[in-house]
Amino acid sequence: MPEILANRLLPKHFSLIRAVAEYGQLSLAANALAMTQPAASRMLADIERQVDAPVFVRTPKGMEPTAIGSALARRAENLLEEIREAAREVEAIRRGLTGTVRVGAVTGGAVGYVVPAIQALKAETETVDIHVDVAASGSLIADLLAGQLDFVLGRIPAGVDARQFSITGMLSEEVNLLVHQSHPLANAERLTMSDLVHFPWVMQAPGAPMRQALEGVFVAQGAPIPSNIVNTTSLLVMIAMLAASNAIAPMSRELSELLCRHTTGTGLTRLDVRQEISVAPYHLISIAGKRMSPIATRMRDLVAREFDSRRRG
Repeated sequence: MPEILANRLLPKHFSLIRAVAEYGQLSLAANALAMTQPAASRMLADIERQVDAPVFVRTPKGMEPTAIGSALARRAENLLEEIREAAREVEAIRRGLTGTVRVGAVTGGAVGYVVPAIQALKAETETVDIHVDVAASGSLIADLLAGQLDFVLGRIPAGVDARQFSITGMLSEEVNLLVHQSHPLANAERLTMSDLVHFPWVMQAPGAPMRQALEGVFVAQGAPIPSNIVNTTSLLVMIAMLAASNAIAPMSRELSELLCRHTTGTGLTRLDVRQEISVAPYHLISIAGKRMSPIATRMRDLVAREFDSRRRG
C-alpha cells in the first residue's frame, strides 16, 4: 500500500493539499494555484480515492484536515521544498552557477559590498562554495596574483604594476572612531584630535592606509600623533581592547555601523569627531585578461552592482 500510494500521489496533489490546509477554503486554494474550483474539486476527489479515505472535512469554519490530511499536509511542505531545491540546483548547473568562488576584501568592502552580494548569490544557488578573505590590500593583491583569489576589493600597493589588473569602481573608505559606551568621551560633541591624543589606541600597523589617514588628520590639526598604541589587524583584539580599557579604535564606517547596533551587544559607540577621516579609495580588482568561472563572474557582477549602487547613492 505505501509503495502504491507513493506512485500515485503527485507533486500537484501535495500542492493542493498544502494550499487547502493553509487557506481552509477550496476556492482560495484553487485561486492560489491558478486553478478553477471545479478542477481543484476533481483533484481533491482523486486524492481521496488514491488514499481511500477523507483528507478534508467541511465544517462551518471551512475545510479542516482529517488526521490523514494533516499528515499529508505536514509532509507536503518538505516534499515541495525538495522539488523546488532540485529545480534550483538544475538551473544553477545549467547556468554554470556552481563551484567555488574566492573573494578578498578590505574590511569596509567585505561588510558593505561582499556580504550583500553573497546573500544575493545564495538566493540564486545555495550550493555555491564561497570563501571570503578579509585582509590588508597588500596581502590580497599578492594572493590575487598567486591565483588564490578570483577578485578583490582593495587598493594597488605602491611598487605593484597596475597594468596587470582590471580595475573598476572607486569608493573612499570613511573612518569612524569607536570606543566603549563607558569611555569618558563617549557623549562628548565635536571633538578635535587634540582631545584624543592622551588616550590609548588600538589600530593597524604603521603604513596601513587607515593608519596613514588617521595620522594625516592629527598632523593637519597640529596635534601630536598618539604614542600609546597597540598594533593589530585582529577585529577581536580591537573589540576586546575597547571593552577592557579607554582605548580608541579607527574602523571603516560599514564595520562601525555594524558593531554599534544595539543588537550586536558589543557596547561600542562612535565618537563625535569634528574632522572627517577618509582613506584613499579602493577598487574592484581582477587579473586583466584572465577568464573567471561563471560562478566567480556572477559573484563579481553582484559585488559590482552593490559597489555602483553605493557610489551613486
